[in-house]
Amino acid sequence: LWFATGHISKFSHHLADAFSMIRHISLLKFVEGKATLEAKKTIESGLSTLPSIIPQIRAYTFGSDLKLAEGNADFAVVADFDNEDAYRVYAEHPEHKKIIAETIKPLLDSRVALQYRLR
Repeated sequence: LWFATGHISKFSHHLADAFSMIRHISLLKFVEGKATLEAKKTIESGLSTLPSIIPQIRAYTFGSDLKLAEGNADFAVVADFDNEDAYRVYAEHPEHKKIIAETIKPLLDSRVALQYRLR
């Protein structure tokens, strides 16, 4: 019985993974002095259009750092998706790529991102 329970537990864990939402977090650092308030508003304006264009997005938030601690990133994007395929649709969507190319990359010094399962 212990052996069978262990297999059921592993199976349940894999089954839960298959149905767990994915959270994507992207942290951006901008080139010093390049990211003006106007430039950040342009980024926010573009990003705010994505949930209505990409139906796979379940939740979408973003914003500038509050400067409460030194060394933080300048800007964050957090997005939730039903699964990996939905995330990939977002990541490869032409409008998403256009916003990155036109408004973010010209200001970008570095980017760190990750995707993880919500439990």
